[in-house]
Amino acid sequence: MRDALPPLSCLRAFEAAARHRSFTQAGSELSLSQSAISRQIKRLEDDLGRPLFERHYDGLRLTPAGEHYFRVVQRLLRELRTESARLRRRGDDRQLTLASSPTIASIWLARQLPDFQYAHPDIEIRILTVEDPHRLDLAEFDLGIYYHVPREVDPPGLSADAIFKHEDVAAVCSPIYLERHGNIADPQDLLMRHTLMVVEDHYHDWLTWELWYRSLGLDWQPPTHTLRANSFQLLMNATLAGQGVTLGWTNLLAAEFEQGNLVKALPLALPSKGKLSLLTPRRRHLTEPMRIFRQWVLDSA
Repeated sequence: MRDALPPLSCLRAFEAAARHRSFTQAGSELSLSQSAISRQIKRLEDDLGRPLFERHYDGLRLTPAGEHYFRVVQRLLRELRTESARLRRRGDDRQLTLASSPTIASIWLARQLPDFQYAHPDIEIRILTVEDPHRLDLAEFDLGIYYHVPREVDPPGLSADAIFKHEDVAAVCSPIYLERHGNIADPQDLLMRHTLMVVEDHYHDWLTWELWYRSLGLDWQPPTHTLRANSFQLLMNATLAGQGVTLGWTNLLAAEFEQGNLVKALPLALPSKGKLSLLTPRRRHLTEPMRIFRQWVLDSA
């Protein structure tokens, strides 16, 4: 039937490809191969009887028809996600979905939740891990827990309440690392003789090793040894395993310090301009589980 709707899978592939201007990035987002996205787009173009993309040497461009169709499809998919999430919440109004970064979820949130679940056994918790809060879909979660830096790490549509009123950032490592490599004499010794863990992620660029040094009035030069990764969680796990020294938020890592898994590599700390915060969608009716968790986490901190 010519008036039949295109398959939802084709529409999702088209929306992601049009948004990224890339079949490869669309495939990464949807957990599909580049060729699978290409086939979905071809199927949609055949169904509509007109091209939606122009293939250029420097990437994809939408045709005029594709531009118009993209706006329509994006709006409809967004409304469909929002309404589906609303109905799911109404169908299970005791479920609470918390969004957080993998690091915060594993190091801090997972340690806090047993106390909350003991106090509120009727609330079912679901955790959604997304590294960059700017990539959050407001329809997919109830509350978020991220480091919030006003005007820098400030996701749209969310209000932020600080969980920690004050937070310091220190150079941290495991006792295992110091046993293997010896104590760190001073900031210059750290740069010259030790391994600095460096996260290659634009979301964490608001505090780099260079900025930490310069903000404390210390001389900076590129470190002799680094271990780099695009995941802060991976680097934190490597730090706990004794592979190097990383920048760590002292309140976030309080349990690791108390258990002796981490120590300060230097007796220096920089007040953090980012604070661990509870993020709440502004235009969302607060369910009872949302209100209960908000009150609990802010009071607990």
